[in-house]
Amino acid sequence: MDKKKKQQVDAQNSSAPAPADSLTDDSQNLPETINLQAEIDELMAALQRERADATNLRRRHEEQISNLQGVIKASVIREMLPVIDNFERALKHVPKELEHNDYIKGVQGVVKQFEKTLAGLGVERIKTVGELFDPRFHEAVSMEDGEGDQEVVSEELQAGYRLGDEVIRHAMVRVKVQ
Repeated sequence: MDKKKKQQVDAQNSSAPAPADSLTDDSQNLPETINLQAEIDELMAALQRERADATNLRRRHEEQISNLQGVIKASVIREMLPVIDNFERALKHVPKELEHNDYIKGVQGVVKQFEKTLAGLGVERIKTVGELFDPRFHEAVSMEDGEGDQEVVSEELQAGYRLGDEVIRHAMVRVKVQ
């Protein structure tokens, strides 16, 4: 055999483990491998729990922010409603000779702008006159007797508003039995 081939064979033999050594090494490393796999599995489970907790925390935080925004919006709207009420009362008592005055038209424009802004915020005016009385939306101030058995709103004294399903302010109404 020439020298080069002999070196190659020697190199292969020296790098390949002996059969007896490989059995001994595998059997010695087996418990360590099992322990490492168990630790990896435990760490993966812990990581998955942490990720789920983080996702739940993010979702709860977003819900709380959304709820808080709704509460703040409703609070601001409640504070603005008396202003709208006063504008509407003023417009109900305009003298006949001033009905077509530019100043009165300007005030009417302000009221329309308030209504448009409220609608843009998702605020709805509660329907009243001609509707069946509903204590969830209406607050009856007086009751007129009649011949029927249905309570119908006959007059609106103060407008009521709601934001989605939440009533911001009940409508103050007079009710007539029909």
